[in-house]
Amino acid sequence: MNSDILQRLTETLEARKQASPESSYVAKLFSKGEDAILKKVGEETTEVILASKAGDKTHLVYETADLWFHCMVLLAHHGVSANDVLNELARREGLSGIAEKESRKKG
Repeated sequence: MNSDILQRLTETLEARKQASPESSYVAKLFSKGEDAILKKVGEETTEVILASKAGDKTHLVYETADLWFHCMVLLAHHGVSANDVLNELARREGLSGIAEKESRKKG
């Protein structure tokens, strides 16, 4: 079921932290460190922008999946999970974007 995919992916990413870099793409990315992960996030962000500008919905979905995946790798690198992000989104639900942004300045 789609609602479980983030949890399963989080568990897989955590397992890859301990894996040999030769065993998987993610393990290799973790072994290269934050700069390599950030580079991939940046590349995928650019690809999302290009797919959007081209108006190719299928490609946009594909590239967004890549971006979300690499963002999850970055989160895992920092010991944060997709669930932490989902909790933050839930906290913001129903808040004005302007009010939410102001609340971060004060805190």
